[in-house]
Amino acid sequence: MRARAALASAIGAAAALLLLLPGGCAGAMYKVGDLDAWGVPPPSKPDVYKRWAKSIHFALGDSVWFLYPPSQDSVLQVTPQAFAACDISAPLLRIADGNSVFNLTAPGRAYYTSGAPGHCRKGQKLWVDVPMANGTYVQPSSADLAALAPTPGSQAEAPAPEGALSDAAAHASPAAALRADRSAVVSAAALSLLALLIRLIW
Repeated sequence: MRARAALASAIGAAAALLLLLPGGCAGAMYKVGDLDAWGVPPPSKPDVYKRWAKSIHFALGDSVWFLYPPSQDSVLQVTPQAFAACDISAPLLRIADGNSVFNLTAPGRAYYTSGAPGHCRKGQKLWVDVPMANGTYVQPSSADLAALAPTPGSQAEAPAPEGALSDAAAHASPAAALRADRSAVVSAAALSLLALLIRLIW
């Protein structure tokens, strides 16, 4: 009877720890800009999206959430080249449901813009940097660097971030490092419990 109770306890603990692993549960969800709605930035805050993205330490598995009236706008995920040129003709992905969630499933830089004509050039565009699982950042490609160069005719361009990806790659942000450490500890604990479980079963 005690063996069965111990086995049940070990299974429950292992299952709980596995849910904490990076693939076992959803990451954080961030409302884009912390604004009421995704829209053209007001003249008083032309860089609202750039500042917002720089204030958050994203991680793999997180998601960005765009809220807007579906009859008036949409969100496009685009290439660096399309982002730089505000070219909305061939997006990688388009969502127009007014409650759009994009999952950050790959390390690197992800680019988003409004699908409404003219809005991108008025600053309704966003890029986010997603680190690798260990918290370090991918080196920017030449396309990434070109995407953030000022473009004629745009009001709110996003220059390369201070301490751009090349600097960030040398050391992980404290938040990312903490996530990586916590993940390693949880993984080790889950594996230990599973080993104990196997021993109890055999």
